[in-house]
Amino acid sequence: MLALVLVIVAMVSALTAMRFAIHGQEVAVPPLVGVTPQEAERAVAGLGLQISIERQYYSPQIPEGRIMSQLPLPGTKVRRGWQVRVAQSLGPTRVSIPDVTGQSEHAAELNIRRRGLDVASMAEVQAPGIPADQVLAQSPSANATQVAAPKISLLVTAALDPQAFVMPSFVGQPLGSASRSLQDAGFNLGNVNVVVPANVADVASPSSAPGASAPVSSPVSPVVSSAAQAPPPAQASPASIIVSQAPAAGQKVFAGAAVNFDVR
Repeated sequence: MLALVLVIVAMVSALTAMRFAIHGQEVAVPPLVGVTPQEAERAVAGLGLQISIERQYYSPQIPEGRIMSQLPLPGTKVRRGWQVRVAQSLGPTRVSIPDVTGQSEHAAELNIRRRGLDVASMAEVQAPGIPADQVLAQSPSANATQVAAPKISLLVTAALDPQAFVMPSFVGQPLGSASRSLQDAGFNLGNVNVVVPANVADVASPSSAPGASAPVSSPVSPVVSSAAQAPPPAQASPASIIVSQAPAAGQKVFAGAAVNFDVR
């Protein structure tokens, strides 16, 4: 029984000592707002903490170079070695926010950086009737006051997606009328190929009456004119009839695409 009591007492003592050891490593974060980074470093170093300047903002209330916010907040219990993150004041706004609306993305960025500012973010939006790569809006606006950070966000117009159509059928139509319809709809006439019918008669060689044959010893050979051997290639005309097309009817096409025809 005595041994059990001694064991319980030892466990309670160990838990109490561990609790004091853990809480003994915790410190309260001191207030840092309004002091310089050097003063803040000395204040946290004595408590075993570290400091990190992560952001810089304009502030009409906090003088330039001094700390304007901190995390964790003052009084928060943290362990030794914890890093306190702070933001430093740039003082009142001294730069003029330029008006870059209507400029190209590249020109606007150069204008912003020339004034010692940075581009915070850039978003794109499609705007019918407005050319692509043009600044549509900015934040903060031109000549804005009480600017929080030396950065400007831009909204830039993006190129519009090409308009899509369903290809109609031109088969059976004259080439001239189909070509005009394509141009009126914003398409281009591609390659036009003249299809030669497969049942074109072969050029016959001179011979005697049907069924007759020349003697084997005859030195006479059939003569075929060069004009019959190489007929001139057929040419497409506005009256040529379309027999096939590519893209085929029913396919999805975009404005400006070329359409190819086979005609006869």
